[in-house]
Amino acid sequence: MNFVEELKWRGMIHDIMPGTEEQLKKEMTSAYVGIDPTADSLHIGHLVGVMMLKHLQNAGHQPIVLVGGATGMIGDPSMKSQERNLLDETTLRHNQDCLKNQLSRLLDFSDAKENQAIMVNNYDWMKEFSFLSFIRDIGKHLTVNYMMSKDSVKKRLDSSNKSGLSFTEFTYQLVQGTDFLHLYREHNCKLQMGGSDQWGNITTGTELIRRIDRGEAFAMTCPLITKADGKKFGKTESGNVWLDAERTTPYAFYQFWLNTSDDDAEKYIKIFTMLSQEEVASIVSEHQEAPHRRVLQQRLAKEVTIMVHSEEEYDAAVEASAILFGKGTQEQLQKLDERTFLAVFEGVPQFKVSADLIKEGVDVVSLLSEHAEVFPSKGELRRSIKGNGVSINKQKVASPEVIIDPSYLIANKYILAQKGKKNYYLIIAE
Repeated sequence: MNFVEELKWRGMIHDIMPGTEEQLKKEMTSAYVGIDPTADSLHIGHLVGVMMLKHLQNAGHQPIVLVGGATGMIGDPSMKSQERNLLDETTLRHNQDCLKNQLSRLLDFSDAKENQAIMVNNYDWMKEFSFLSFIRDIGKHLTVNYMMSKDSVKKRLDSSNKSGLSFTEFTYQLVQGTDFLHLYREHNCKLQMGGSDQWGNITTGTELIRRIDRGEAFAMTCPLITKADGKKFGKTESGNVWLDAERTTPYAFYQFWLNTSDDDAEKYIKIFTMLSQEEVASIVSEHQEAPHRRVLQQRLAKEVTIMVHSEEEYDAAVEASAILFGKGTQEQLQKLDERTFLAVFEGVPQFKVSADLIKEGVDVVSLLSEHAEVFPSKGELRRSIKGNGVSINKQKVASPEVIIDPSYLIANKYILAQKGKKNYYLIIAE
């Protein structure tokens, strides 16, 4: 597989240094992407760089994941208006371990593989530098003029930016360049990849390799992903979409991809899946014939959810979606784990009742009108029951005499009441 051609049709190349494609055709090449370890989970914004590494490994080359333990202590000025908070080493190490676990689902780190993925932490070599040795061995090779020419520096020094640029952040490109130099020496790494905002930092590395070791190294960036409506990719009203199931449930993760617009889905299916050009073309064509069926979004959501989580989590997310949109059964509802159940019914009105009340058993009319005010009056509730307009846990309430007891509890705590087709209410027994 031609790695560069593969990324081109997927729309994943923004800038590429001359000679990069020739280098990749010549031999198995090691390439790296840097990941910021400021959290103990990747979010979907990281997935673009990881997918570049995944395609690289698939094409027979070696992916290197560089966890920025040292650079994470400084903060990259690119695309930032102010300096970030600094993390301690213990937190960074914990985050690194968590990221390795997640990346193991996406890249092959096994020793048996010739082009096995490698994870390194730049803190391991940067901590050995003293300030004097760094400015002598690294800093003297690049002029201030060269460093000032970078867009990331220019923007922060703009007269309209009152926060300016600290010396710490100004030296960031030197630290990142040192990473590339180190990996070039230790792992014969000849290519660095990243987002288009990283071009200046990456080319600083190629320049250091050229000036210090008289070596040749290359750079490639992908476009920064945006949504069709101009909003930031990977963000929802509740924040980042994480790969960690505890931060973003597999159901919510699946829903994020399922709810993308047609234009975004067509772009994302190329970037975030391993489907071939022919498969993507076929899915897009099928979608265009009947957009209301949302074939494109469904396939995108399926591929990414299985890749990041598992087929079992994907199946559970599909089943949970069916419950919310009226097709689910009581049995399916009872099977949901608490995390998924709460994700599905996030935002619906909640009422708290005593656990003892449910333990003793309470008639449905008293529960839904007195203890949890789903209905304003018992009379309206009885009329709704008579008209088949009330459900408990997706099951129609046949009579006002029905007793709600612990057998109705989902995850030993919740009861789902439904008024009509679309109005849900969550009753919490505690």
